[in-house]
Amino acid sequence: MAKQEIAGGVAHNMPADLRKALAADSSVRVLWEDITPLARNEFICWVISAKKTETRIRRIKRTCEELREGMRRPCCWAGCVHR
Repeated sequence: MAKQEIAGGVAHNMPADLRKALAADSSVRVLWEDITPLARNEFICWVISAKKTETRIRRIKRTCEELREGMRRPCCWAGCVHR
């Protein structure tokens, strides 16, 4: 089975665990595809910057929740310093 193409960000590659979470929920996937590449980059950077596995898992879950809540950028995130 071919890997599902999910849009990424501008400075970061899509991590496999975030891709899996987005692919698992079609409504979240639609919301993800609707935000800008820069906004996707912010979410990706927020997820991959977590130092602990537990934090990363929580941020992936929160990414899906925030998208469902209509947010287009991560809550309380100063932004990606890599762009």
